[in-house]
Amino acid sequence: MNVAVNPREETITLQQAKKLVQCMAGEQSFLLLSPPGVGKSEMIYQAAAEAKLPCRSLLGTQIAPEDVSGIPRIIGERSVFCPPRVLLPENPEPFCLFLDELPACAPDVQKAFYSLLLERRLGEHALPKGTWVVAAGNRMQDRALVRAMSSALVNRVTILHLRVDAGEWLAWAAKNSIREDVRAFISYMPDALMRPVPPEPVPFSTPRAWTLLAQALDMAGAAGILTNETRRALAFGRLSAEDAAVYCALAEEAIGKMRPIDEYIEAPDLLPKTDAARWFILNCIRQNVREGKLSHLKPKIVNRFLGSLPAESQLTLLTELVDQWGALGADKSMLKLLKEVTAI
Repeated sequence: MNVAVNPREETITLQQAKKLVQCMAGEQSFLLLSPPGVGKSEMIYQAAAEAKLPCRSLLGTQIAPEDVSGIPRIIGERSVFCPPRVLLPENPEPFCLFLDELPACAPDVQKAFYSLLLERRLGEHALPKGTWVVAAGNRMQDRALVRAMSSALVNRVTILHLRVDAGEWLAWAAKNSIREDVRAFISYMPDALMRPVPPEPVPFSTPRAWTLLAQALDMAGAAGILTNETRRALAFGRLSAEDAAVYCALAEEAIGKMRPIDEYIEAPDLLPKTDAARWFILNCIRQNVREGKLSHLKPKIVNRFLGSLPAESQLTLLTELVDQWGALGADKSMLKLLKEVTAI
């Protein structure tokens, strides 16, 4: 019997998953599932490093069943399976065993992992006490050459479905010196950090894609070859097309260091003068209104901000968000705009 993972399972963030792994992986096996590029592998290596455990990994797509069960040799009149060193080193100290791309393994390889995942054993050999067993992979709907997992495999692991959290990624990015303009862009457009896997094999935005783009831009800048053309080539080669277009437009217009959204509302003169940068900030304001993040603003400030904008900009902000702006006390501005547009 084969079972497909239910895409509507509850999700947790990478940091939440890391805490569960550090707490329980010495006793129970985990399988972390998410779309490509979320950062599962990096999180597992980080979790092991924090626990002072060496991390040894196996790539599921590049191993055969005997790489797990071991090779037999004759001792006396009996055969004994010799487990591979990566799974059972001579030094009997605990370690983190990371089974990467487990859902992509061939059925025979998945079967070879059964006793390892449940009993922490390779034939007659037990893993050192305290050893973690953590697997990771993509989901069936991610179009990542994933195979169906057997019910026997699923029942031997705790499956954690991961989601991207922009706040967690931004904190990590700041610690790892990811370039400031990338961090600023994601802080204003958190949805751009992770886009759905596209139906066609084209670049799409993920935390990994943004990280690698930032590194590529740094290298191009250090080599003195970063131009508008090279920036666009790199961005469109890594990101979803819509994210690449907006990011490059802002970079080319030199929007500079972006301010907190509140400051643009309280002082409309701070809004960028160029079209792309101005549209970007207005779109960010729309998103904040939609998510109810501006309820602390006084109606007087909200009305003054809307009244300072041209009619077309007001319409951009108000479209499909009339109730939300009304809750902020913008009735006066909306009524005035209605009279201007309808010439009443």
